[in-house]
Amino acid sequence: MPQLDCSVDSCVYNKRECCCRGEICVDGREAKSSEDTCCRSFEEKRGDSFLSATEHPTQTINVECKATDCIYNKDCICDARHIGIAGSNACHCEQTECASFCCH
Repeated sequence: MPQLDCSVDSCVYNKRECCCRGEICVDGREAKSSEDTCCRSFEEKRGDSFLSATEHPTQTINVECKATDCIYNKDCICDARHIGIAGSNACHCEQTECASFCCH
């Protein structure tokens, strides 16, 4: 499992730059650069959004990867040791990206 650093503070699952979701999906089937990818698991944090007290942030996470041209994509699973998800002030998943994407 990759170590994840998430700078998407506007995501409901982000807690201290870690993710409370358990697993995420990176999309970008035809991506040639990181800007062509996104975290499909993003959900915008709203004023009344809150996480369950039982959900804890983790630095390692399962990452389903649909960016088929990424060198870290091994059978639709991210094989990188470390990834970053970026997109400060994102309101939609399309405003996020896998900053670690590396095209073949």
